[in-house]
Amino acid sequence: MSYCGWDTADVLDRQYHDTEWGVPVHDDRHMFEHLCLECMQCGLNWMMMLKKREIFRECFDNFDYDRIAAYGDSDVERILNTEGMIRSPRKVHAIINNARCYQEVRKEYGSFCDYIWGFSDGKTILYQGHDTGAVPVSNGLSDRISKDLKKRGFKYVGAVTIYSQLQACGIINDHDRNCPCYGRINGLYPTVRKPRDHEVR
Repeated sequence: MSYCGWDTADVLDRQYHDTEWGVPVHDDRHMFEHLCLECMQCGLNWMMMLKKREIFRECFDNFDYDRIAAYGDSDVERILNTEGMIRSPRKVHAIINNARCYQEVRKEYGSFCDYIWGFSDGKTILYQGHDTGAVPVSNGLSDRISKDLKKRGFKYVGAVTIYSQLQACGIINDHDRNCPCYGRINGLYPTVRKPRDHEVR
């Protein structure tokens, strides 16, 4: 039985796949956590993000975007000096910047989740061919959202990063059709089937 190729993964990776990846997120704090993890991953590997996730939660007040938006220089120094933290001033500043931009989106749309789910009319997208392994690194949807977020001032939100975000938060279900998660998610949440979307492999 196919298991999205995660059957030999590290236990953290497997747990993330089985319980979180692709499950629709409608909570703004959780959505912001996903966005931060994807931003922090840029240029690095995903396993490192999972191993350092608790450190990130400690550094960034459990991804409370309102608290993060109020961070100053002392907070940046505290974060960069935390043992085990990824010491990238640019990424730390980007997360603080993104928290402030996140607040502005919430003011406009009521919640960030309402904003981003609006791109799929509130439904999980099942793209033709993705369930058989023909999964791109980005597509037309992630490119459109990336461009809109950049216009709103967000950092580290390229089309590839946003595609990973859409997979993680369940806007796109990219589990293999033979993976138990694929059917479980489709049975619990509204879905829509679409043709491939100007995809980049």
